Amino acid sequence: MTTQKNGKVYLVGAGPGDPGLITVRGVECLSRADVVVYDYLSNPTLLRHACADAEIIYVGKQANQHTLTQEKINALLVKKGKAGKIVTRLKGGDPFVFGRGGEEAEALHKAGISFEIVPGISSSIAAPAYAGIPVTHRAVATAFMVITGHEDPTKKESQVNWKSVAEFFGTRVILMGVERIGVIAVELMKHGLKATTPVAMVRWGTTGNQQTITGTLKTIASVVAKAGFKAPAVTIVGDVVLQRKTLNWFEKRPLFGKRIVVTRSREQASELVRQLSELGADMLEIPTIRITPPKDTAPLREAAEGMGEYDWVLFTSPNGVDVFFKTFFEAHKDLREFGGAKIAAVGQATAQKVMDYHLEVDFMPKEFTTEGLLMEFRKEVDCENLHFLLPRADLADEKLARGLEDLGGIVDDIDAYATVPETEDRSGHRTRLLAEGADLVTFTSSSTVNNFCNLVDVPELRKKFPKLKFVSIGPVTTKTAEERGLVVVAEAEIHTIPGLVEAILKLK
Repeated sequence: MTTQKNGKVYLVGAGPGDPGLITVRGVECLSRADVVVYDYLSNPTLLRHACADAEIIYVGKQANQHTLTQEKINALLVKKGKAGKIVTRLKGGDPFVFGRGGEEAEALHKAGISFEIVPGISSSIAAPAYAGIPVTHRAVATAFMVITGHEDPTKKESQVNWKSVAEFFGTRVILMGVERIGVIAVELMKHGLKATTPVAMVRWGTTGNQQTITGTLKTIASVVAKAGFKAPAVTIVGDVVLQRKTLNWFEKRPLFGKRIVVTRSREQASELVRQLSELGADMLEIPTIRITPPKDTAPLREAAEGMGEYDWVLFTSPNGVDVFFKTFFEAHKDLREFGGAKIAAVGQATAQKVMDYHLEVDFMPKEFTTEGLLMEFRKEVDCENLHFLLPRADLADEKLARGLEDLGGIVDDIDAYATVPETEDRSGHRTRLLAEGADLVTFTSSSTVNNFCNLVDVPELRKKFPKLKFVSIGPVTTKTAEERGLVVVAEAEIHTIPGLVEAILKLK
């Protein structure tokens, strides 16, 4: 975190909704911010890029509902800038495309606050693209215009010249026009655009809960009413809408329309979220655990300093690998000081973490559990008088350590990290789950099960959303879920993230 004498405000385009569409520069600005100010159209998932101790301020504005007026938002940015803060102002889409970024920049300039504009991908092109509609096509439209539908086109003082819009030779993209689509359609037809002109409207474009409706200028208002279609949405008017029949790619992905909850810690969630998102799922990240240092860090530090004593190091989780090597490199500058200890890893993800540190894994059980590791050690390794280092979570099962000791091994069973319940709802996804429900909740460890059940009133949630189902990464996690009264409908055959994704794909 950085506080400087003269603050600076970054006006950052958050993109159209898909968190993967923010720019690299936008992520950099988020990661260095003391204060993050975000609005209704900025995906709160992006807040994961902010520092843990950054001040997060929501200033969302919806139709007829303002958390803060634009004037108050301007004043807030000036106030934080004058306080010497690094401020990242996240704005949906692009700051200068109907985002009122120009007004905010003017206020900062007037106050003498340094600022930078970071462009973002506008929903005016992204939402049509995710609906399979190219805003330009050589055979159909060689230009496009972007206009606001927020004004009432029947008012004399309207800045939109609907006659010019109707006579335009290309594609018309209208932002913020859902509530007035009937009046807009009438205006366009009145000024000469054919009633049969194709129209598409894309709600929450580029996200997992994207919704697309189509019609014509004559029918679109009734289609909106019948579907109960609401803002925010982008409207596309023109023959390019017909391309959707062959170019609709996003909504055909296998998990499109499914809302899935990931309960892993923030540090671990990204890969599962990425894989499920790429398959089309609408993701809710609700971390139930947080990784923290153990109460006593001395035992792990002493073990890392004395690596020459060990015959084996046993890693049972990716977290254990990362925490161990962080501690190791605080004590040693050279990886060769790891010594001659052999390495065992439970699971492919854990093994990959070891290999990321340029070390090979000597032993990995076929069954990705600590029980599987102990069983195979019993069969294949003479443990008598061997010295084992087992860096693990503070609440992990002690069966592996006790089992190795029964085989004659000397085990340093060390708390490498602690898992504590995560209570913060920075992204607002827990609130969204309670309000909108989900199709699936994924569990990747017993601690995620227990903490989810402690965090959420699951019986009440299932009563409200009876179709909610639970999936598990493996038998130990499943057993914990069943002990908590949950019915697991699918369990990964291979106890890895790809295995869990495969189990989800096999569900009907």
